[in-house]
Amino acid sequence: MTHGMRSDTHTPHFGGGEDWRDTAVRYALLPLRIFLGVTFIYAGLDKLTDSAFMQDAGSGSIGDMMRAIRDSSAIPALVDLSLKNPVAFGYTIAFGELAVGIGTLLGLFARLAALGGALISLSLWLTVSWASDPYYYGNDLAYLMAWIPLVLAGAPLLSMDAALRSRRRQRSGGYR
Repeated sequence: MTHGMRSDTHTPHFGGGEDWRDTAVRYALLPLRIFLGVTFIYAGLDKLTDSAFMQDAGSGSIGDMMRAIRDSSAIPALVDLSLKNPVAFGYTIAFGELAVGIGTLLGLFARLAALGGALISLSLWLTVSWASDPYYYGNDLAYLMAWIPLVLAGAPLLSMDAALRSRRRQRSGGYR
């Protein structure tokens, strides 16, 4: 007696369409996009609306925070660079976070937005949270790792990038 081996791992719904697992795979990055987008928008707005943060010195200021972490950072020269004008650096980070968050939520230039988010997270990990011990207490490394799938995949669904790609396909006769 001969036994056949099944190669399929799941069967589709009645009607031959995709099953729920295929749909889940297609939308797998959407919760990550929403979380990172909302979080970075919130972080940017939080910095911009905190009058104490956007100061060269004083309790809760960007200047005092950068001076406090300078000697424990992985790259003190990067902190020194930010200390030349801490307020401008604070605004740069805040507006960068806003741009990254908005781009990620809308899925507009999604890979570029994700790369920006990864670079912000990398710079914060190498400076602000570098001294976290054990390393997993610092959240910037986790954010850096969370951005990588979005850098690689972009925002293929429910995004401005997908809408623009579809529009280009229609204009070129569907061959792109």
